[in-house]
Amino acid sequence: MQILFSITLKSAWNRRLTLGLVLVSIALSVMMLVGVERIRQDAREGFSQSISGTDLVIGARTSPVQLMLYSVFRIGEATNNIEWRNFQSIAAHPAVAWAIPLSLGDSHHGFPVLGTSLAYFEHFRYGESQALSLAHGKPFVGLFEVVLGAEVAQQRKYKLGDKLILNHGSSAAAVAEHADKPFTVVGILARTGTPVDRTIHISLEAMEAIHLDWQGGAPLPGFSINPKYVHKFDLRPKHITAGLIGLKSRAAVFKIQRFVNDYKEEPLLAILPGVALDQLWQVVGIIEQTLFAVSALVVLVGLSGLVAVILAGLNERRRELAILRSVGARPHDVFFMLMLESLGLTILGALLGIALLDAITLLGAPLVQAHYGIVMHPTLLTLAELPLLCTVICIGLLVSAVPGYRAYRLSLADGLTPKT
Repeated sequence: MQILFSITLKSAWNRRLTLGLVLVSIALSVMMLVGVERIRQDAREGFSQSISGTDLVIGARTSPVQLMLYSVFRIGEATNNIEWRNFQSIAAHPAVAWAIPLSLGDSHHGFPVLGTSLAYFEHFRYGESQALSLAHGKPFVGLFEVVLGAEVAQQRKYKLGDKLILNHGSSAAAVAEHADKPFTVVGILARTGTPVDRTIHISLEAMEAIHLDWQGGAPLPGFSINPKYVHKFDLRPKHITAGLIGLKSRAAVFKIQRFVNDYKEEPLLAILPGVALDQLWQVVGIIEQTLFAVSALVVLVGLSGLVAVILAGLNERRRELAILRSVGARPHDVFFMLMLESLGLTILGALLGIALLDAITLLGAPLVQAHYGIVMHPTLLTLAELPLLCTVICIGLLVSAVPGYRAYRLSLADGLTPKT
């Protein structure tokens, strides 16, 4: 067995260039297959840990998935706002323990700006019911004070005391600035691995203040209110985008949900975050399956290339195999040698693919988190990925039987006197 293994290794080394290309092909195929699975798992974990301990999310009537996306994940835009007085009425319900208002619409270099209250820092939870904590500074108290998410501070290199100007509009290309009302950084939140890291937090009153001299999405021409005098105006919000509700007893969740959905003053929608996430997975499930199928086909193509290369090289190796037969190698030894060669390439390709994926993840994880909010964790192999790797190796073992059987069928005489 040791001699046969040594012969197989030396034979493969003599064809190292051709087999090396096959090895790279298999590695890239496995990298793509496991990469799709890893991104899917990390995305689901990131989405599911973005909010915790919130019983209801309320907003203007729309689809539950859309409400969840723009209110929690800062993806997309609201179709309508809800009136502040109605939100206060819902928050005053005897069954409601706390309520967090959310006002969206502005941005800063592509990062969303969230107008909220101090209840956000007190009651918002993520992951395993973890509370928000400040890595530096304190929550906003003054009107033009801002608290940054960890990713914002890191990318823009902001520190406490820095000044920043917000942009009107939520797109990355928003150019209209609230240049006359700069904000001062007073706090930087600790990293959470959620959309909070990419969010800029200001007070609801500040959101109203920067829009006092705006109308119809544009500044009033020739009119500007000095920041020193904005306190003279009524800065109570008239509308907000959405709200997060926590109840005194979770047994009342369906009662309050019906209360909000049947609200007579305006059409509202209340959703359970967990139910909305399940609906979101149903929407993206088809895309996940499609990507996985494409990755599986790429793996099959890579393994097919392995079989094709070994089969194509059999004619050149017929004398080599015949000499092995003539010195005592039995037909099943030749079969085993070809199987061992193919299986070895498959295993090495799979391991190389995992290593490449980890290297790319290590280098690209900050970029993916910054642009898509998905936290990727470099890891050699997880329990969820192990069945995929075993399946690839098993398929490689099966397809390696094809060249092995072909070599098995070659006779000694055919190898020594090839036909012309």
